[in-house]
Amino acid sequence: MKVNASVSDGSPEPLGVTPTATGVNVAVVSGHAEAIHFCLFDATGQIELRRIRLPARSGDVFHGHVDGVKPGDRYGLRADGEWRPKAGQRFNVAKLLVDPYALALDRPFRLADVLFDARRLGVASDEHDSAGVVPKAIVTSTAAPQPRLDPPVDWDRQVIYELHVRGFSKLNPAIPEALRGTFAGLGHPASVAHLKRLGVTTVELLPVAAWLDERHLPPLGLTNYWGYNPIAWMAPDPRLAPGGFAEVAAAVAALHEAGIAVILDVVFNHSGESDHLGPTVSMRGLDNAGYYRLDPYDPAHYVNDAGTGNILACDRPAVVRMVMDALRTWVERAGVDGFRFDLATTLARRDDGFDPAAPLLAAIDQDPLLRNLILIAEPWDIGRGGYQLGNFPAAWGEWNDRYRDTIRRFFRGDEGMIGDLATRLAGSSDIFALRYRRVNRSINFVTAHDGFTLADLVAHERKQNHANGENNRDGTADNRSWNNGAEGETDDAAIRARRRSNVRALLMALVFSRGTPMLTMGDELGRGQQGNNNAYAQDNALTWLDWAEADRDLIDFASQIIALRAAHPALRDSRPLTGQPIVPDGEPDVGWYGPDGEALDGAGWHAPDARTLVAVFAVLTRSGEVDRACLLLHGGTTPIDLRLPPNAGGTSWQLAAASAAPDPSRAAQSGPISSLKVPPRSVFLFLG
Repeated sequence: MKVNASVSDGSPEPLGVTPTATGVNVAVVSGHAEAIHFCLFDATGQIELRRIRLPARSGDVFHGHVDGVKPGDRYGLRADGEWRPKAGQRFNVAKLLVDPYALALDRPFRLADVLFDARRLGVASDEHDSAGVVPKAIVTSTAAPQPRLDPPVDWDRQVIYELHVRGFSKLNPAIPEALRGTFAGLGHPASVAHLKRLGVTTVELLPVAAWLDERHLPPLGLTNYWGYNPIAWMAPDPRLAPGGFAEVAAAVAALHEAGIAVILDVVFNHSGESDHLGPTVSMRGLDNAGYYRLDPYDPAHYVNDAGTGNILACDRPAVVRMVMDALRTWVERAGVDGFRFDLATTLARRDDGFDPAAPLLAAIDQDPLLRNLILIAEPWDIGRGGYQLGNFPAAWGEWNDRYRDTIRRFFRGDEGMIGDLATRLAGSSDIFALRYRRVNRSINFVTAHDGFTLADLVAHERKQNHANGENNRDGTADNRSWNNGAEGETDDAAIRARRRSNVRALLMALVFSRGTPMLTMGDELGRGQQGNNNAYAQDNALTWLDWAEADRDLIDFASQIIALRAAHPALRDSRPLTGQPIVPDGEPDVGWYGPDGEALDGAGWHAPDARTLVAVFAVLTRSGEVDRACLLLHGGTTPIDLRLPPNAGGTSWQLAAASAAPDPSRAAQSGPISSLKVPPRSVFLFLG
């Protein structure tokens, strides 16, 4: 590295560190700093070779051009300014800062005492240099844009699979050990083959941008596994992608080759710098008052609408720009097809609350690169007015927790669930159709990374989070689960059989509901977490997929019911149901029936002891034919005798799948059916 390079004013655009023909242009946003320093390090990232004060400022952008710096060189930033927490300022030139626009890091983040400014505890000064433990950004050359899935994803056919890059392949013996737990492992033919066999159309990856552990974890011998604690939003975490963006892009390309789209779970609601006692590693040191939303009555503290210690001020120009640039970076450099936004209500907050026309949402919706991608909101946070399900832009999908809760309560055996169950099976039109939205924007799920796995949902009534080191206080206690007669693991063959049947029933209900189904990694393998419903700090065999113990029959079952959904428009049509004829004087698009085969009346809808619902869906296909499906759900704990409603097509119903039978293809060989005995907690699908 040439360390005696000349420095000139450079340009305020583009932001970040950008290679030029003779060096790099450096541009850093800070509205309150007195000076920004560009710090060059040797190839080990340990020795600071030169500290260059950026010579120019345009508005809130400090900038300069440094000759002789080339791609592959390592750097960090430092910021001069006041230490006045009560005014929102927390500058300390001794703390090396990671560039928010860094595209690659030379190592993962790790916590160390020197990252924390001692003045937060009342000490008069802190001159301890943190450079020895802070990851160094790597100067990265311009990359050619990566192609996205072609043709674009069809929302009507979406089946999403939420997975963790590390946990998905870490224990897969079919993948070379050196690749397991990385993007290279995700892109390996063995990984792609499983996803292709399952029939999912899209994988949703838990956060992959470089993150930092919460400060309470290292003393417990734990680390953050999920990654919802980001610092560098434009840099793949080196633990997941040792090969950087090239490795990520190769994995995405392999999935695209199989027809599978890739979306990223992104966290822009907060950063890993935590609360007022947290470390100084990036934006806190660059411009604390500019990037974060501070308590207006006490600017030494942060607004905490995400429950993580801080939130980003996503209505301010610098933060909007950073988020937009980060999204474009992942699309252009990795070729991803969209994003799921964690705690998305925070992204649309202004000082006075949620705004559906907030600057960041408006910016995404007008951006020609981003607006047609798959965009999904987690539509809540813990702030005032934080629950905003149904209020995001019309083209966006939204995680639908009402679907989750209703399905769980119905199969648990709660009273009075029939009406709400019908609404959720029909795509939650009460939420999505009011603004003329397709019901496939309802992202239906029964489980997600946060909570019980599907196997644990039917085996535990109480969380077992002791391994997290918080005396089982963390994680929700409202699981709406049931254990089938024994808590946790059991050798009782009858209980184990009931649990497997319950899992199949829940999968069928999810896959055959209108809306877009989302499966959680490992639910199709029978994966459990020993009752841990908040395994964010368990980077070990508890959360990794155990391929050796996978339930092969369940994998076959899941793949076959997903194939049934794909083959029958009646199971996935995105238009809100009306109960009106699909053609003049024809059958309605939906009919609702009780166990006696009769259409439900007012009393039937409101009977507290009702545990059975039959739905008949009908769709006029593009070829002019009618596709019909009859879905039967029984949430009772005792068997019943049931008579099917008549088939408007004039033929008998044919059984296509049953949760009581692990092999849908064998169930379909049973012939015409008009009545049957229905086992407890079961789902049947008939076609005709």
